[in-house]
Amino acid sequence: MKGLIKKYLTLAPFLVCSAGALNVVSNLADLPFDENDHLSAHILAFPASGPCGTLIEAQIQALHLYGHDPVAVDGEAAEALFGSRIPSEASAVGDCPAVCLDRGVDSSLVAYPLPEKYYNPENESHETFGEFLASKSCGRVEFGFINYSGKDLALYWVNDNNVDTYMYPFLQGERNTRFTSTFIGHTFRAKDPETGEVLLEHTVEFNGVIGVGNHVNYHRKRDIRKEVRQTMSGEWTKHLQVQRTFSALGFDTGRLPNDVFGSMRAFYYNNRAPPNRLMEEWDSKGLYVNYWETDCNFIQIPWELKFIWQERLKAVVQEWVGETEIEQTDLYGMRQYEAGARLLTHVDRITTHAVSLIVNVAQGNLTEPWTVEVYDHANRLHEVVMEPGTIVYYESAKALHGRNSPLAGGFYANLFTHYRPLGDPMWYKKENPEGTPQPLIDVGNCELVGKPNEYSQGAVKCENDAIGPHLSPKMITATSGDDLYNLWLSVGPSFEDEESAVASDEL
Repeated sequence: MKGLIKKYLTLAPFLVCSAGALNVVSNLADLPFDENDHLSAHILAFPASGPCGTLIEAQIQALHLYGHDPVAVDGEAAEALFGSRIPSEASAVGDCPAVCLDRGVDSSLVAYPLPEKYYNPENESHETFGEFLASKSCGRVEFGFINYSGKDLALYWVNDNNVDTYMYPFLQGERNTRFTSTFIGHTFRAKDPETGEVLLEHTVEFNGVIGVGNHVNYHRKRDIRKEVRQTMSGEWTKHLQVQRTFSALGFDTGRLPNDVFGSMRAFYYNNRAPPNRLMEEWDSKGLYVNYWETDCNFIQIPWELKFIWQERLKAVVQEWVGETEIEQTDLYGMRQYEAGARLLTHVDRITTHAVSLIVNVAQGNLTEPWTVEVYDHANRLHEVVMEPGTIVYYESAKALHGRNSPLAGGFYANLFTHYRPLGDPMWYKKENPEGTPQPLIDVGNCELVGKPNEYSQGAVKCENDAIGPHLSPKMITATSGDDLYNLWLSVGPSFEDEESAVASDEL
């Protein structure tokens, strides 16, 4: 069939396990990992010894495991996953712990599943062990379909007899992405409603998304330098509209909780390549990302997973903000930048993006650090180095931020999550409440004591150490949009003549 994309899952069958047939591991390093050190299968882990081993093994002899390999754990592995939760006496399976581990998680994070992945009989979706296996803790997943085929399609679910059941129209573009709640092992087809041609057949293996074809960004002839200068002037004006602050500098650094990081890493790893990873639509979004020079890719996150992450990250941001109660407004990503990528200095939406996080999910093959450039409340430039698992807190509607230096080699995958004071879209016009840290304006004299390419290592020393280690060796204090433009111009590829300032790669 022309244009057919087929992906098959090697399903664990409707599993019947005889006594003694189960795999038992004492160290989590003995779980199945692939060549990149990521878990190569979904795992149902439970205690090997005591009454719980017997009770759970009896359950799984007659239950569908939704592609999960059953593994009994003891010793260090049991301690890492269950701690003191393994009872010495148990009369029913509801007394016993179990957990589903996601395929794709790093070996270093496999011991940190999300709380939602554990069997909990008090959860209404876990009333029986079979219901636990069929819940979003294990076998139920959310999967998205994006249509870039060039025509509207129809999406079908395929039953065990290979019979199609019509679901809904499958329209084109990112805005028409259709996420559906389904199970590992279920199959879907996308068809041309006029000809019946199958353009995609996919068996679901994990939470994720898949595209039929890929997006192509169309470019128009434009004077890049003129537009960037105008954009920088506008961003400078916007950041001055925000009166309220939340922290001394306007940003800080931290690290993700291990369980959230593990969940994000598994999702990213499983969806890291086409057709799961697709081109981000930038045709009508301005030029904040230099999509006319390099690819910018995108992995859409399913709604339920997005909600779990954002709720957990809200607690992290709330601790940074302090007493002002915040509410979630958006989570965007995952965006994967490629070699040569640049992100213009900007601020975010003023009514909704008061305090935010940049999350570094993955990076690879960088030949030099790709710093986050953040301007503090005195408009001093800081350059922050991130590694996978690190986060940058920032006041994203006020603190100008970007990545103007081109990404040197490799790739860089981020997501962004945003919050504002509870129920207050006009937060930015308010005075700081009592107890808010005073903005750090005067730090005395500063001097470069390190190397010009040392970032996040205290290369610039000021009389007031409260300025932290991230001041840029460029020692820039911006006073207008022109300063932002001049930074963009100075660190990027040179323009040899006036013609090269105009992007003419029309497609």
